[in-house]
Amino acid sequence: MAWTAISTRNGTPPIARGGWLDALRFIVASLIILHHFQAAGPVPLAEALHPVFERGGFLLTNFFLIDSGYVLMRVYGGAVGRGEISPRGFFIKRFLRVYPAHLMMGLALVALVLIGTVAGIGPRNPEWFDWRQLPAQLTLTQAFGVPGGLGWNAPSWSISALVGCYLLFPWILRTLARLGPWTAILAVTGVYLLANAATHSLLGYPVYQMPMGYGFFRALPLFILGMGLAVVSERLFIAPRVAAIIGVSAAIGLATVQAFDKHALISLGFISLILLAAGALPVVRPSKWIERASVVSFSMFITNEVVRIAWFGVANVLIARFALPVPVQWGLWLAGVAAAFVFAFAFHRAADQPLQNRIKLWLSAGRRRAAPVAVQPPTPVGQGHA
Repeated sequence: MAWTAISTRNGTPPIARGGWLDALRFIVASLIILHHFQAAGPVPLAEALHPVFERGGFLLTNFFLIDSGYVLMRVYGGAVGRGEISPRGFFIKRFLRVYPAHLMMGLALVALVLIGTVAGIGPRNPEWFDWRQLPAQLTLTQAFGVPGGLGWNAPSWSISALVGCYLLFPWILRTLARLGPWTAILAVTGVYLLANAATHSLLGYPVYQMPMGYGFFRALPLFILGMGLAVVSERLFIAPRVAAIIGVSAAIGLATVQAFDKHALISLGFISLILLAAGALPVVRPSKWIERASVVSFSMFITNEVVRIAWFGVANVLIARFALPVPVQWGLWLAGVAAAFVFAFAFHRAADQPLQNRIKLWLSAGRRRAAPVAVQPPTPVGQGHA
């Protein structure tokens, strides 16, 4: 193998839409839906098929958080580093990207619970809809030790944690920008291992088991790891054939170790290799279908829990009232999974994307108003227009 297969002397491919990175985002979002729905069938998939359907949640969340740091570093790192986007502007841009959809889904759940209660179909598990838990979740403060945030649209804790990561992004960027690719990967790996050792020592469990109420401290080391991987992707050339071999091998390795147990740190290494490999593959023929699927992945993440609650709130009533047989129950389960995908695409097209377009226009208008106006020199006497 030629020494140039992995080198700092060759140009790296720019991040682009419609390639493997986009495909990974959609795949992970799809698996998150399956994970959240797995326990709602007649028999949980973790019991019927394999425990990975249950324990895979931590793995998918890790991937989501690492990927967030990776993509933001590659998309915004240059502009933020050069001062074209201020730290305040970056935070506002990112916060407005996630908060409106989160708020809409939170209020939708509130309406769903109220309407169901009035109709005499209260939640089967009312402890999941404790009104005292709602304020922290609606304000996305539940991952910072603020009491509340349990139940309701519980997976939104990771969005809350990412809000804190957005605040720190410009300062983490400044540190990583000074490092070479090998130093960067050693540094961010060290940060994660130190965080893991600290939680083990102080709390008695690994960092990925941090409770949702302190989810920021779980997310930050993973977010930093993703940013470090982005530095490697931008400065270290990996030949496409080598990248493909690394990606496939890491995917097989991840599936193999997960077949037996969590193997959290080993799995984290495989996830990192998969991301690096995907980022090293040039997008020669961008797929519009993959690009659209990736764009919808956030809607898939933020809406699937609401769809699950609504769908099985009705399905469980029908099953109990009509004593539906197990095959019909599995049919309802499959239809519920399909409904999560359909609703996410519909929500993206009808609500999230139009609103984001308006927000972009508003932010662009604000930047134009804030831009300094060029002062014209005074016109010499006798040279003005008549």
